[in-house]
Amino acid sequence: MATKDIEPTQDIYQLKVTLLGTNPPIWRRLLVPADLTLAQLHNVLQTAMGWDDGHMHEFRSGQRRFGPPEPAAGPFANIPRVESERTVRLSAVLQRVGSKMTYTYDLGDNWEHVIVLEKQLLAEPQTTYPVCTDGQLACPPEDCGGIPGYYDLLDALADPSHPQHKELCDWIGGEFNPESFSVEKINRLLSPGRRRSKTSAR
Repeated sequence: MATKDIEPTQDIYQLKVTLLGTNPPIWRRLLVPADLTLAQLHNVLQTAMGWDDGHMHEFRSGQRRFGPPEPAAGPFANIPRVESERTVRLSAVLQRVGSKMTYTYDLGDNWEHVIVLEKQLLAEPQTTYPVCTDGQLACPPEDCGGIPGYYDLLDALADPSHPQHKELCDWIGGEFNPESFSVEKINRLLSPGRRRSKTSAR
């Protein structure tokens, strides 16, 4: 995902994004412009974590919820349920170091991530943001049943005698390495002009 050119004096947020329920934790560290909308941040998170953006999502901060604008139709059309992520900027939600919010992807499998503002920095000249600087472990495959399903999947893949080993190997479409992680690959996908691939950034 490309963002506009960054002025050297613009605030950059250092975020740590952790997929809750994983042990050891699956996480990414990102440098992003503070004025990203939450819709833009969603795109960054999809790329950095390795998701395919095929499911619904939402952000939560306290009692506030943010997501794609809901259709203005039906009996509850005049009752705001989710604030539009297209108009709310990251800096309006995470206002100081240590602030947190939650990002949930796939409201069925319920992949819940905690996002923490670790530092506020000044943009560095000649650096294009967003940037991934660190992280750990591969993103789970889509549609594997959330955290419990993911660890059941890993058990089955690692054990040739498991009754579902062959079935799940076929389902995953080849080898899956849960230890795999590449900052370079993620940053290639985040680079300006690079159309986000449906291939996970694992």
